[in-house]
Amino acid sequence: MIFPLEELIEYKENMYEITCAASRRAYQLSMLSDPEIEENEGKVVSLAAQQVFTKEIEFRIEETQAP
Repeated sequence: MIFPLEELIEYKENMYEITCAASRRAYQLSMLSDPEIEENEGKVVSLAAQQVFTKEIEFRIEETQAP
């Protein structure tokens, strides 16, 4: 699997949010030693981005209140 460039180009929402979501997902995958990483030739970031862009996983932004 390669990085989902087509989905990235067509994405019309907040690019910062989806970048953060993919980054966090890549971290989760690497910490869990997910078997999909091996199937994806060790390309954790590409796998995470693909999961986020295809909505295989969902993300949400939580609002925090200032102290």
